[in-house]
Amino acid sequence: MRILLINPNTTAAVTDLVAAHVRAIAGDGIALVPATGRFGARYISSRAAAAIAGHAALDAFAEHGHGCDAVYLACFGDPGLAALREVSPVPVVGMAEAACRAASAGARPFAIVTGGVLWGPMLTEFVAGLGLGACLTGVRTVAPTGAEIAADPEAALGLLAAACTACVREDGAEAVILGGAALAGLAARIQRAVPAPVLCSVEAGTRAVLAAAAGGGRPADEAPPLASLGLPPPLANLLART
Repeated sequence: MRILLINPNTTAAVTDLVAAHVRAIAGDGIALVPATGRFGARYISSRAAAAIAGHAALDAFAEHGHGCDAVYLACFGDPGLAALREVSPVPVVGMAEAACRAASAGARPFAIVTGGVLWGPMLTEFVAGLGLGACLTGVRTVAPTGAEIAADPEAALGLLAAACTACVREDGAEAVILGGAALAGLAARIQRAVPAPVLCSVEAGTRAVLAAAAGGGRPADEAPPLASLGLPPPLANLLART
């Protein structure tokens, strides 16, 4: 089983962090192909950065997707997810979508905690687009961005635990997603301080992509051939279906 792991920001250390967690969960049964965005923001924390990241994700798929059984878009917010599903002959799993579907199973009320204040409205819109808006009790953000949390996770644990606890006690959440590639592994570290399940978005996405790869199948929303101008040859050929 071969899985393409796309981190559409340009910080290779985040790719390495997520890849390590994916390998720990999946074991020896997969060949993982990690790919970091060739251009764009170091860490995605705004709409502009997310828009560029969607392009970077397509670029990474065009360059590295051949021969893969599934694609894991390992960025909370899933930039470019719908576009990847148009052009990919194999299943594509988004970290944020997988985590939200896991958290809302059985119509369970859930919340999201992540780093970076601009993610609040962005994620609220994202969840509504999944049709899960009625289950979302709120999005709470902490001031440090995901990049800053990854650089010093110890300093952020108290902030993250307090935000998750507020989601439960003040907002009525029965589960909380700790969202973000750079926050991989931190859910388990704060779980004992939070009075409801805390879901790691990296783990939720990993389990979803493993299931998708094992299930096989081809997406139904394949795009028609598209002429383009100024794109790298692999991406131009992907769009042209050549």
